[in-house]
Amino acid sequence: MTQKRPGAAKRGSRLAVRSVAGQVFVLQLAIVLLLVLAAAAGLAWQARLADVRSARERSLTCAATLALSPSTAAALRSPRPTGKLQPVSVRAGRECGIDFVAVLDRQGVRLSDPLPRLIGKRASGDFSRALAGQSYTEQFEGQPKDSVRAVAPVQDPDGTVIGLVTAGVDLATVSAKLDRELPWVGAGAAGALLLATLGAGLVSRRLNRQTRGLGPAEVTRMYEHHDAVLHAAREGVLVLDGTGRLVLANDEAHRLLRLPDHAQGQQIDDLRLEPGIAGLLASGRSASDEVYAVGDRMLAVNQRPTGSDGGPAGCVATLRDTTELREVAGQAQVAAQRLELLYTAGLRIGTTLDVVRTAEELTEVAVPRFADAATVDLLEPVIGGQEPLPGPSTAAIRRVALRFEGGAVPPLQPVDSSPAVPPLSGPGGSESGREDGSAGGGEGGGRAGDAGDAGDAGDLAESVLEPDLAAATDWRATDPERAERMLREGFHSLIMVPLRARGTVLGRACFWRRDQRAFQAADLASAEELVTRTAVCVDNARRYAREHGLAVTLQRSLLPGGLPEQNAVSAAYRYLPARAGVGGDWFDVIPLPGARVALVVGDVVGHGLHAAATMGRLRTAVHNFSSLDLPPEELLAHLDELVMRIDQDPTLGPDTAAVTGATVLYAIYDPASGRCQFSGAGHPPPALAYPDGTTAVLEAPENLPLGLGASPFETRTLTLSEGSRLALYTNGLVQVRGRDLDERLEMLRVALSGTGQGPEETCAAVLEAMLPDRTSEDRDDIALLVAETRLLPSSRIARWEVPSDPEAVAPVRAACAARLVEWGLEETAFTAELILSELLTNAIRYGAPPVTVRLLCDRYVTCEVSDSSSTAPHLRRATTVDEGGRGLFLIAQLAQHWGTRYTAEGKTIWAELSLDGAPSEVPLV
Repeated sequence: MTQKRPGAAKRGSRLAVRSVAGQVFVLQLAIVLLLVLAAAAGLAWQARLADVRSARERSLTCAATLALSPSTAAALRSPRPTGKLQPVSVRAGRECGIDFVAVLDRQGVRLSDPLPRLIGKRASGDFSRALAGQSYTEQFEGQPKDSVRAVAPVQDPDGTVIGLVTAGVDLATVSAKLDRELPWVGAGAAGALLLATLGAGLVSRRLNRQTRGLGPAEVTRMYEHHDAVLHAAREGVLVLDGTGRLVLANDEAHRLLRLPDHAQGQQIDDLRLEPGIAGLLASGRSASDEVYAVGDRMLAVNQRPTGSDGGPAGCVATLRDTTELREVAGQAQVAAQRLELLYTAGLRIGTTLDVVRTAEELTEVAVPRFADAATVDLLEPVIGGQEPLPGPSTAAIRRVALRFEGGAVPPLQPVDSSPAVPPLSGPGGSESGREDGSAGGGEGGGRAGDAGDAGDAGDLAESVLEPDLAAATDWRATDPERAERMLREGFHSLIMVPLRARGTVLGRACFWRRDQRAFQAADLASAEELVTRTAVCVDNARRYAREHGLAVTLQRSLLPGGLPEQNAVSAAYRYLPARAGVGGDWFDVIPLPGARVALVVGDVVGHGLHAAATMGRLRTAVHNFSSLDLPPEELLAHLDELVMRIDQDPTLGPDTAAVTGATVLYAIYDPASGRCQFSGAGHPPPALAYPDGTTAVLEAPENLPLGLGASPFETRTLTLSEGSRLALYTNGLVQVRGRDLDERLEMLRVALSGTGQGPEETCAAVLEAMLPDRTSEDRDDIALLVAETRLLPSSRIARWEVPSDPEAVAPVRAACAARLVEWGLEETAFTAELILSELLTNAIRYGAPPVTVRLLCDRYVTCEVSDSSSTAPHLRRATTVDEGGRGLFLIAQLAQHWGTRYTAEGKTIWAELSLDGAPSEVPLV
């Protein structure tokens, strides 16, 4: 492939230090030398340690043996111990092969020693451990010589230490032994160094031959050239040896000839190439620009033999793609990509009826298939679901979607900003209507980059194609800094297309390219078709948002805006609308006479305006029926009959859905007694949390939903202690796809179990526990009402039994007046006396015993007169000649409210008076 470098053979014949082989040899030699020296030092150190350890062991064995000998102990107890111990210690040292053995008394005075002159002198060192009965070895430094010695105690049979035996080896003796071993260690190290040097020399010599004596820089340069030929060259390169075996093929050759990954090392005939090019490569002859067909490519092949300068025999071939049909294939590929883009857009754009999400889907489809960055800006009325004006001139636009390819954020206006619209000259931008070649502009410069001044939305009406942003000038005029940033980021072309539906402009979409080829005219057609499909989906979402907003507004207007004032319960509520459409869930808190309150939760099956309207009708009906002070079962019976009449109304159209399927739960709580009556029509049962934290899901009467004619309805009554929390809810809270209803009710019960929580905290805790399990398929709305019960103090309740005697009216009336004075309601006492007088007189005259009177002091003063008769009083206007008939008329004028409540025992006539004693504004006549 390359000519032989001059001097390469000479350089390869010797081992130069500057060559790769020479540097490897030096490095190996240095490493081996360090390793050998380290090994020799380690062996010497280990030999010394072994000698010292051996001296310790022999000394300890000798000392311990002599100390344990009975003759040693006997000699120490004799009058002349030295004469008996000296021969024994000398003989023991000689037999044990150690330098000295000495016997000491308890004070450390030598009784025997190899050096007679030391007998009688005290030995150096601390012998406290030996006197304590412990044998040990130590490295001793002192007189007469430094040594490794062992000390062992000599003990009586009773364990008393009567003397010491020391034995040891001089350190000079240990060093002398090491000196005898070091020559052998040195000889081994020298031999290892010699062998390693020879091995390194052989390896380096072989490496020197293989690298041709090249230095590191030359080897690196040759590798870089080789890597460039393999991977970066856009011409195919093949190298074959003299036998026709493929030695080397770069990436381009693999691509052009479609070679398998394991092609290198195989014969050309085994690679199954096209016959023409296979024959050329197998022949090894020279060829210049010979064209061969390989698949759908036309390849120009050049081939030259090698080995003429003494190198290995073989040939080198280069391949170049000269296919003239590449442009046609590219156009077909572009058309296929366009079809794929539009097909993907049809599947992924418009999956939801959400304006913003539809715009985001457009950018997700466009990036990176069509552009490197995409933005969508919509008119503010469109985002809000309103109808845009046909020709908006000053309508503001807002960015709702931005997507880009790559890590760095492009200098585009962010989402929720208000980018201005660039000035446009006409249809098609610079490619179709601009004589000066100025850009239609876009973000990153001009008014498109100015977030502080919204532009003219009428400029959105035309498409813009700008294939070369660098050559344009107008778009940089007002914001050159952002324009330069866009160019530095590499953005080179832009397409901007208005979103137009039903002849109305809804916004615009901008597509930017940075890494892909510049936009062409065909790309503009693709962008317009893509945006047109998106505009239809955006318009559908906008119209749905508008209708949904109207339905939500209607529903919100039909739901209570707040809870009325009353003292029977402390209540809180939560309402979560349906995710799709408007639901028919509703709730209410209705104050009733006698300081009582009605708690209502209902649900109309279905969604949409019809469900909301039906919900409003049922809520109004419940208010009307509750004003009659009916018990729960009678109110539900009337409501059921009403629903049946609504469903059977002949004026309803055939497309109107029936109300059947509506459910309701109605409860009445009396704070004077703590009694709660509730009845339901196909509704989920209420849940109750007692003050001590225990909870239960109450067993509601099993009644059918409204509209089925399932009367009579059953009612359940229970007594609640003060501070109990009653939770009423719709089925959207507890019914979740894939979860058991009993399990969800258990979750609700657990969520209510906390103590010290008010209604607001309870609502929050319930939703926090129940909502995470809901999925996108659970689209029903939720109504939750939590009421914490209160009790009216007994001091604010007064009750009397009245005999059936007109003369009993005066004492009861006086007692009621006294009780009102006790409550500090002197101004109300007179009016209350008049009302009680009339009510008691009527009850005694027209009713049936027993007759009772009850006063309640809450937000109003309530006067109640009960008897066992069911005759209903009627208000009428008496004539001037009538002797009676004015009692109820008088009551109606004096009381704030009055009415009749029927019970199982009879009836109760009640009247409510304001606490300040102010009478009704209707004049008395």
